Amino acid sequence: MNTKKITRYGLLIALAFIFSYIESVLMVPVPVPGIKLGIANLVVLAALYRMGNGPAALVSVVRVVLAGLTFHHAAMMLYSLAGCTLSLLVMLLLKKTGRFGMVGVSVAGGVMHNLGQLLVAAAILETPALAYYFPALLLSGCIAGVVIGVAGAEILKRLPGR
Repeated sequence: MNTKKITRYGLLIALAFIFSYIESVLMVPVPVPGIKLGIANLVVLAALYRMGNGPAALVSVVRVVLAGLTFHHAAMMLYSLAGCTLSLLVMLLLKKTGRFGMVGVSVAGGVMHNLGQLLVAAAILETPALAYYFPALLLSGCIAGVVIGVAGAEILKRLPGR
């Protein structure tokens, strides 16, 4: 890997990590715990659309691990990794079909991230009662996905080519 590529990865990971920090200190005034905008996913979307699947996956997973080690505890990192993994897989598949724009891919990613976290929480807590959170998480994932997808598309328009 050349120096330019390593530098680009480092910058993207650092930016995603900073966005994770900002989000960890922001309080979202909603009654359902865990709802966030997912601003670090702006960086993942940019990496996915500018650099490809592997770089996007690397940025996403490294950001989740770094944020988990820095701002959260092990269980939170496990939830985030589950959400990150499911979200990435779905986003990669939808982008590959060519039938979805960045906003659609982002919405699916937001919803799947929430679903992944919810599934892990239900397994750890051994209760399906957490499914009652899903409608609120579905709505928040859609809203966040649209916001992040629109912002990501605007950012990519303004970035210089590869």
